[in-house]
Amino acid sequence: MRTLLLVNPKATTTHERTRDVLIRALGAAVHLSVEETAYRGHAMELAGTAHARGFEAVAVLGGDGTMNETVNGLLGAQPDRHASERPTLVIIPGGSANVFARALGLPNNPVEATGAVLEALRDGRRRTIGLGQAIWHDEVSGPDPGADGGPDHRRSRYFTFCAGLGYDAEVVRAVEGLRSTGQRALPALYVNTAVRHFFVTDRRHPALRLRRPNRPDEEEIFLAIVSNTTPWTYAGPRPINPTPLATFETGLDLLGLRKLNLPTMAALVRQIVGERHSLPAGKHLVQFHDEAEFTLLAARPVAFQLDGDYLGEHEWVIFRSIPDALQVLV
Repeated sequence: MRTLLLVNPKATTTHERTRDVLIRALGAAVHLSVEETAYRGHAMELAGTAHARGFEAVAVLGGDGTMNETVNGLLGAQPDRHASERPTLVIIPGGSANVFARALGLPNNPVEATGAVLEALRDGRRRTIGLGQAIWHDEVSGPDPGADGGPDHRRSRYFTFCAGLGYDAEVVRAVEGLRSTGQRALPALYVNTAVRHFFVTDRRHPALRLRRPNRPDEEEIFLAIVSNTTPWTYAGPRPINPTPLATFETGLDLLGLRKLNLPTMAALVRQIVGERHSLPAGKHLVQFHDEAEFTLLAARPVAFQLDGDYLGEHEWVIFRSIPDALQVLV
């Protein structure tokens, strides 16, 4: 099988010796070509050319950001194709959280994950998964999402496990700023940043409104977590499950929060940390499961993140479920 391996040389949990071992192991099983990513968006560009260059699979050694870029390259190059007509995705986790890989059941260790991938290759195991898609205006403030702004005025991006508007995206933005100063993206950095940011965020004026077809709007929402699978993320080895019913085979799930104070947050955290399979309970929660499409609108520009990547401030984002989008070797 002709396979293109995309390697992020700056991945958090791998070093040159490990990468060399993994490349030799994969190269013994497939016809392998290796490309290193050199800048943001490079993995998307390389993955976008994979089908035209005759590759049957694209393997990725990197974190969730590199995975997301690769997925967007694969789908962006062939947006109307069935999953079976695109190169198969091969995942080798090399980041700090590796949510996408772990949600698929792969080991968090890159060497162990490579062993699992090679077993799947030997046994011919592939899984077809759905993705999420986010659509927004390319400026902070754009026309109403119901208006036809034309293809040049909208941007879209696929996501593998989560997206969010509001408080959680503000935390992602703050962490990206800290990482630019050289700090590592370890779980403690996210937790400490989230706690500090809670006390400086606006907890009095909810900005978000949820719109779904043929239903009344849900208003006065402080934060919205959109999930394509579960868990939403990890705190070290512990999964965080605000939307425990979400799967790669169903539509999108959402958890919104109408009150942002210490008692509400403490009650929510207690319910979502660990291996839980029941929905969080609370009168200040907005929840739904297996939705095909919905829109989040904001009274003012709010922070937006997708697969842990901060994408600026926006006044609306449309979310869509894309079923049977991609084949993954697992």
